[in-house]
Amino acid sequence: MPNTLDPSELDAALENVHRAGMPGLFAEVRAGDQVWRGAAGVADVATGRPVTAGLRHRVGSITKTFTAAAVLQQVENGEIGLDTPIGHYLPRLVPGARGDAITVRMLINHTSGLAEYLPYAYPALRAFPDLAKTGPESFDDHRFTRFEAADLIGMGVTAPAAGTPGGTPGLYSNTGYLLLGELLEHVTGTPADKVITRDVIERAGLLDTELPSGTHVGGPHSRLYESWFGMIDPPRDYSEFDMSWVGPAASLVSTVADLNRFYRKLLAGEIVDRSSLAQMQRTVQVISQEGKLIDYGLGLHPVDAPGQATFWGHGGTVWGGGALAVIRADGERQLAVAVNLQRWNRLDSAGVPQPHPIDQALAAFYQVAMYG
Repeated sequence: MPNTLDPSELDAALENVHRAGMPGLFAEVRAGDQVWRGAAGVADVATGRPVTAGLRHRVGSITKTFTAAAVLQQVENGEIGLDTPIGHYLPRLVPGARGDAITVRMLINHTSGLAEYLPYAYPALRAFPDLAKTGPESFDDHRFTRFEAADLIGMGVTAPAAGTPGGTPGLYSNTGYLLLGELLEHVTGTPADKVITRDVIERAGLLDTELPSGTHVGGPHSRLYESWFGMIDPPRDYSEFDMSWVGPAASLVSTVADLNRFYRKLLAGEIVDRSSLAQMQRTVQVISQEGKLIDYGLGLHPVDAPGQATFWGHGGTVWGGGALAVIRADGERQLAVAVNLQRWNRLDSAGVPQPHPIDQALAAFYQVAMYG
């Protein structure tokens, strides 16, 4: 397995993504003791301000690994039972037979059968998770809406079930992670964002990572441009947004260096113990938001290519931004990358997203970064 970095090759591959149409992106790749950081393009299309590798960024569902780790710490402390029904802890939020059937584990690995709340919070996204059949009309309406977690959970719990508890394939759903946030507060007496900050972010020594309470990203950051499959043309800036609509599911702000540090410490057994890490790496089949069948553990999922080493990590998107952070199973190679445009593909007459040069360029960059 190659464990050397070629800076010129990485620089060229990153630049190719920008040339393919990505306004800006930045990354950190690590191989053993070698570290490469790179950036290409602009953080602000209006001013031409360049992106740099140290920018802070909304990293979306990468947050789920942090939340899962905080829950597993409480499992280690004896405060939470991984296979205890959620109704034992939060009977008002998940009442009756479903509360008795859905376990904490099922919430973390997306096999609870609970529906995604998002289409009910964002009426224009009624067809979610089939994003290509929806429109962006409600983004501006809800940009500064302050959602309450209990209300969002209620939307998911009262919606038609997406499956049976424990059934596979599961369906990727943010509802479970909002419940995990409420669970953390229930057993610790402290709001989930404070628990995750204290027990995960600070424990990992992440100085540029936070779960912000406001609408702004503090510190140097890129603007985030949402295209929504070409329906927003030119793409619109959504870097200011009240992230209470996803909370402990996807609201984290971080840097590529902090993300690599976090996953490195996680796989080294420094965030949760080795037995908890083994639980995180026990996978089931889950249908992703893009409709793909993936293997998913407890806030982690494997990424690999035929004949290549397995990486563990998570990806994430928000309106306008995205990120991916993965680490090779032996901990000796890592990639964290952030992009400032989302849903760049156009749709065909059937509403199917069509290939875009960005897709091919990103895949080529991942190949160079992960496998050399």
